Amino acid sequence: MVGAGPQTDNIVHRMAMDDKVPWYQKRNLRYLYFMLFPCLMGIEMTSGFDSQIINAVQIVPAWGNFFGHPTGGYKGILASALPLGAVIGLPFIPLLNDNLGRRWCVFFGSVMMIIGSLIQGFSINGAMYIVSRLIIGFGLPYAVVAGSSLIGELAYPRERAILTSLFNAAYFIGAIVASAITYGTQEIPSDWSWRVPSLLQMSPSLLQVALVFFLPESPRFLISKERYEEAFKVLVTYHAEGNEDSEFAKAEMTEIKTTIAIELEHSKRSWMDMIKTPGNRRRVIIGSLLGVMSQLSGNVVISYYLGDILNLIGFTDPSFQAKYNIGNQCLGLVCAIFTALLVMKFKRRTMFLTSISGILIIYVAWTISSAEAIMSGSKAAGKLCLFWIYAYQPCYNIGFNALTYTYLVEIFPYAMRARGISIFQFFGKAAQFFGTNVNPIGLDPVNGIGWKFLIVYCCWIAIESLLMWWLWPETSNRTLEELAFLFEDVDRAHAATKAVEKEIHHEDVKHQEEANVSETTSKDMV
Repeated sequence: MVGAGPQTDNIVHRMAMDDKVPWYQKRNLRYLYFMLFPCLMGIEMTSGFDSQIINAVQIVPAWGNFFGHPTGGYKGILASALPLGAVIGLPFIPLLNDNLGRRWCVFFGSVMMIIGSLIQGFSINGAMYIVSRLIIGFGLPYAVVAGSSLIGELAYPRERAILTSLFNAAYFIGAIVASAITYGTQEIPSDWSWRVPSLLQMSPSLLQVALVFFLPESPRFLISKERYEEAFKVLVTYHAEGNEDSEFAKAEMTEIKTTIAIELEHSKRSWMDMIKTPGNRRRVIIGSLLGVMSQLSGNVVISYYLGDILNLIGFTDPSFQAKYNIGNQCLGLVCAIFTALLVMKFKRRTMFLTSISGILIIYVAWTISSAEAIMSGSKAAGKLCLFWIYAYQPCYNIGFNALTYTYLVEIFPYAMRARGISIFQFFGKAAQFFGTNVNPIGLDPVNGIGWKFLIVYCCWIAIESLLMWWLWPETSNRTLEELAFLFEDVDRAHAATKAVEKEIHHEDVKHQEEANVSETTSKDMV
């Protein structure tokens, strides 16, 4: 079950790897990459901002007073309304993403998040606050699905994996900013101590609304709509620095055009396509599991309920909790960027399996330390818990943060990509909704099981590691078009390669004929 389809000698990938000119020396590509950050990578800043808004405002006395010191299920729904909103909006994303384009989908999602943030900041009661978070959650996956797809589809093949990995790293920028802002505003002696950071949650979305149309549309989307000249212009401008005679741009155009034609020939662009063939069913299983694992590998406990965890082991000072939280997010950002820059050095399966194994070891050690700190009152064990929480960051980042969107863009071909990432989002947000509601109940030392709740995670993470080893295929060192037939017939996998070879051969013959004509003309003149 581990293996996947054939790997061909892909010409486009080879040509991209042989290109020794770095991206920062290419004017057009440099512009594209710098614009990707505020336009697309900033989308995940909203996710990070939100996780820390909920985490940090729980420490702010004014927030607790305003909402009646929520506990249990009420506390859970205040946090989980966002993933619930995402689940509601997900089925409609492909309609917008595949018909109007990636940029319009990002724009729509960002507008929804701005509206939700305004309502959140001016909420007058718990119900209004919950509705505002439903609206933010509804808009977020529109931007995430389209943004992650557009990054992968615009990037030069050599840097694609790094850029899609950096997409998730932006989560920590939002988390750090939210933690720092809330730490600063908690001294405000009014409700504005939590309203200010709630309103500032719209900041990344404002950037996307203002700048997203300065980016080109996905050439793969344009080709799917038979807008071939526009698609070729995008590839020439950003992958060939404006050289219309570039063999690479022509080969890439041929490969994309041929692959999408084969995909659409075997696809009706419907949800039923997702389970029509064994290969597609395996893609759906992997995408679904990756969504669940990305939220139920213990990270939601740290992201949303760090205060509860620290209270359990005796670190109850709000100022210490806020500083510790900021430090944790800063460590996460460093780890996320570092691992994103390493994705071209290691195979995908190696990174995923290393990540889940490290997470399992840390959770077991953390559980033992928590038991010792709580049951025997050991201060040393309590401090060791602080270490394990920090140690969790590099392990989670090696796999889930660095590779999630890189892997999703790779395993789902163009015709299925929007629906595939939507399925990932559905299961991810459903798992997040489940986790944010169950975690505060399970961690409650009075009405729940306290530190023993961590044992549940240890068991589940062990199961995750087995599923990952069994199901996850290797996808590194291939183009998106080559990966389109990862689980399909050998003939389909070779069709695009043959078309590219034909295009390059045609260009070689053309150049040879031009050279012969030039040589003959020179002789005649003599």
